Amino acid sequence: MFTSFNTALSALSADTTAIDVVGNNLANLNTPGYKASVVSFSDLVTESLGAGLGETQVGFGVATPITIRQFSQGAIESSSGALDVAIQGDGFLVVSDPTSNGGTLYTRGGSLEVNKVGQLVTATGYQVQGWNAVGGVLDTTTPPTNISVQAGSLTPPTPTKNISLDLNLDASAVSTPTPTTFSTSITVYDSLGASHAVSVQFTKDAAAGQWDYTMTLPASDMANGTAATQSGTLTFDSNGKLISPAAPNPPTTTSPTLTVSGLADGASDMSIAWNLYDASNQPCLTSYSQSSAISSNSQDGSAAAQLTHVGIADGGQVIANYSDGQQVVVGQVAMASIVNPESLIAAGNNNYQLSSKSALPAVGLPDTGGRGEILGGSVESSTVDIAKEFTNLIVYQRAYEANSKVITTTDQLSQDTINLIQA
Repeated sequence: MFTSFNTALSALSADTTAIDVVGNNLANLNTPGYKASVVSFSDLVTESLGAGLGETQVGFGVATPITIRQFSQGAIESSSGALDVAIQGDGFLVVSDPTSNGGTLYTRGGSLEVNKVGQLVTATGYQVQGWNAVGGVLDTTTPPTNISVQAGSLTPPTPTKNISLDLNLDASAVSTPTPTTFSTSITVYDSLGASHAVSVQFTKDAAAGQWDYTMTLPASDMANGTAATQSGTLTFDSNGKLISPAAPNPPTTTSPTLTVSGLADGASDMSIAWNLYDASNQPCLTSYSQSSAISSNSQDGSAAAQLTHVGIADGGQVIANYSDGQQVVVGQVAMASIVNPESLIAAGNNNYQLSSKSALPAVGLPDTGGRGEILGGSVESSTVDIAKEFTNLIVYQRAYEANSKVITTTDQLSQDTINLIQA
């Protein structure tokens, strides 16, 4: 009879543990990337009573429950955070614990930010691992390290070396009595990042299909007060196609070039090539009987730019956005694949650590080697099902009450037995 006390007490202890697990699941209902745990019960060894070979068996109750974390996919929700990421599929972000000599942990929580020293970290301060671009080159074959983005950094200016103008010059223009003219301009940059307006004026020549041009950088930008100019002639055939200067084949540096020496701001001398043809040797200029107009222009220089913010794109690339509109890849987030994630041990702060049963993580790029995708501007929701947890809570509560009744009944029977002895 007294065995039933221990049996019921083991059940009370197991039900208490199960209720604790349910409570923890419900507490993390809104924790990004949280994976719900389930409880697995098992019975204790039984005792055979009497002389028979197991005809009468009495168990000793239930063992301490085993908790199993289920790494099912959580719902993906859009986020307004530029650094927020969600993992679609298997895998974990790799993070470094700054409080334990860089111990490696793993997480599905994708709420990321940049700390005061420019490191990419989780919401709880753990440093995200990956690869940093060095000299504009991203080498993902090296071991991952802390991703660092230097907030407030400047990109140096790039002086303009090439310009291109896509335009049409009116084939019906006249050269007499007053020659038809057309002008446009393009902004270029010197070695200090200062901008200059290079104007190009076209004047209809007396010869059929010919236009004269003059490229000019204004005198106000020059130290000697004299404008820098470059002049020449463009010739179009009867189909309105540019034939002179002829298309270089292969493309070379034979384009008209504006040479600028002695800028007023002290910047280095400039040599600005006007590319009349594109990379496939097709002319950028035409001469049809349509109004003279420019459709597009381009140049390869840029001013110095301030880093404005950092974001993470799909695929885990860390993108730095600069004040001039440039977007530069400065890092790549690493992912770890673990074939038996159920063996991981929760370490708090949305992190997991390896156990003695865990397979070695395979770290690499997202969406390779069985690893899932990284989605930027998103977070993975908790996998806790509130309806299921409330159902479990009711079941465990009823089980607890039932086993409490066993103890009460056993106690009453014990009292009755004692009373019989005393009688």
